[in-house]
Amino acid sequence: QVQLVESGGGLVQAGGSLRLSCAASGRTFNRDVMGWFRQAPGKQREFVARISRGSGSTNYADSVKGRFTISKDSAKNTVYLQMNSLKPEDTAVYYCAASSVVTMFLRDYDYWGQGTKVTVSS
Repeated sequence: QVQLVESGGGLVQAGGSLRLSCAASGRTFNRDVMGWFRQAPGKQREFVARISRGSGSTNYADSVKGRFTISKDSAKNTVYLQMNSLKPEDTAVYYCAASSVVTMFLRDYDYWGQGTKVTVSS
């Protein structure tokens, strides 16, 4: 089992920044890929970014490229999502997830956190 706990959400004005954290514990050794997804009210959950904990390779959704940065701290078994230049359309519940494959597809992630809410005011 893998446990994921997100933190760092909150209310921020448009143009502002937030950093989300995802602390992983349990049997994480075979879940090399960590992803961030988000779900806005009334919309489907969508991919935001992912990182391979071993190689450090990353992928981003087009909507966040150049504004969001995913990173990892292997010693702390924690993954971060630095979000800059936030827009009202970034408002969503953000979820951390773990996968054993390099993927941007929600269906391939089998461990999920409880989510942290991000609200961007205009």
